[in-house]
Amino acid sequence: MRLTHLDAAGHARMVDVTGKQPTVREAVATGEVRCSRTVMTALREGTVPKGDVLAVARIAGIAAAKKTPELLPLAHTIGVHGAAVDLELAEDRVVITATVRTADRTGVEMEALTAVSVAALAVVDMVKGVDRSAEITGVKVVAKSGGRSGDWRRPS
Repeated sequence: MRLTHLDAAGHARMVDVTGKQPTVREAVATGEVRCSRTVMTALREGTVPKGDVLAVARIAGIAAAKKTPELLPLAHTIGVHGAAVDLELAEDRVVITATVRTADRTGVEMEALTAVSVAALAVVDMVKGVDRSAEITGVKVVAKSGGRSGDWRRPS
């Protein structure tokens, strides 16, 4: 098996995508922040002392998608042409879904994962004054489309 991010000497390298044609690509990632009943009540009532948790997390996630190559050294700088971060309050958790789109030479799975991860971190940061037990779980890619490998969906 050939490892694409290693050169002949075994050193890390960025894959050269110069010859690839840009195509429309999309990735969807999800994750959760499990919270105490106290935190969930404060989120529903809008009484978290730091302010609008969901708005801050949404913007943090979108900004993070655009900064992915600054955080992951072998990620390509690509045009993030669309990024949406949705947060939903469930019984004992905040469910986060990020959808990232591009028309570029490589996929946006890392951007979607980064968006979910940073949005989750923002939720934890915003609610830690209410309860420090919030826990980030289940961050994963659930679907991707476009590119050479085509469409993929995580089996249920």
